[in-house]
Amino acid sequence: MRCPYCGNFDDKVIDSRTLANGDAIRRRRECEHCGYRFTSYERIEERQLMVIKRDRRREPFEREKIERGVARALEKRPVSQMSMENLVNEVEDQAAFLGRVNREIPASVIGDLVLEKLGAMDKVAYIRFASVYRHFEDLDEFVREIQNVGGRASQSGGESVETGS
Repeated sequence: MRCPYCGNFDDKVIDSRTLANGDAIRRRRECEHCGYRFTSYERIEERQLMVIKRDRRREPFEREKIERGVARALEKRPVSQMSMENLVNEVEDQAAFLGRVNREIPASVIGDLVLEKLGAMDKVAYIRFASVYRHFEDLDEFVREIQNVGGRASQSGGESVETGS
């Protein structure tokens, strides 16, 4: 592997660790020419999971898109960064599992997975995400969604979302 500092190809592995339940290996390396230490990661390369968009186009799955959408929905909400990362990891894992056969998954399935996880985590974030994801056309659709999520919260013993008049 080429040293990122001097460009030399001679290095030695100092330490190796298994990551992500054995799906990756982290290696600490040291350049034998300049002594610079750096980290490399080794992962199994699988065929890319493709997302089928509403207009039937296909594009590669991008975890970052889910992270951005969830981060926007959870902005200024009392949810830890770790909880947000866990949510994104769970959605990514479920999407990979659901798309394992033909390596494709509809975008609507991913959106529904995010909504399901957000609904269990934070009702306000759920409504924020749903308003963008479901393309609410008017206030009535927005209010219906708030009532739906409020109904689910009271059925599951959680707090219901109040709608002011």
